[in-house]
Amino acid sequence: MTTWNLQETFCHLLICNGGSCMRRNADEVTNAIRDEIALIGADKQIHTTRTMCNGRCADACVVIAYPEGVWYKDITPEQGRELVRKHYSGERLDDDKTVYSFDRRFIATGLSITGVEKAPK
Repeated sequence: MTTWNLQETFCHLLICNGGSCMRRNADEVTNAIRDEIALIGADKQIHTTRTMCNGRCADACVVIAYPEGVWYKDITPEQGRELVRKHYSGERLDDDKTVYSFDRRFIATGLSITGVEKAPK
């Protein structure tokens, strides 16, 4: 098993590869994102992880960018490439692709389903 050196990493992209996202080209989105990272030489700065379902199936294909905590929806391979370029330069995709952001800039935009509450522990 490989352990990546993350000392230079400033962006982590979590790419949903759950069932709904896979039906909406998640594999192609993942490959486009990783290709763009390699193309711009940002392998040390941007790390990617394929995840299983992130619970936003109606928003497929979902990509989450950290440390900003921005949840993007309906990402296509080309938008995945744009997402890499934007986050590499400290920007974000347009608001219409944002479902949620930890900095509370965008919450329940109305462009997406509200979702369900997590069960209390």
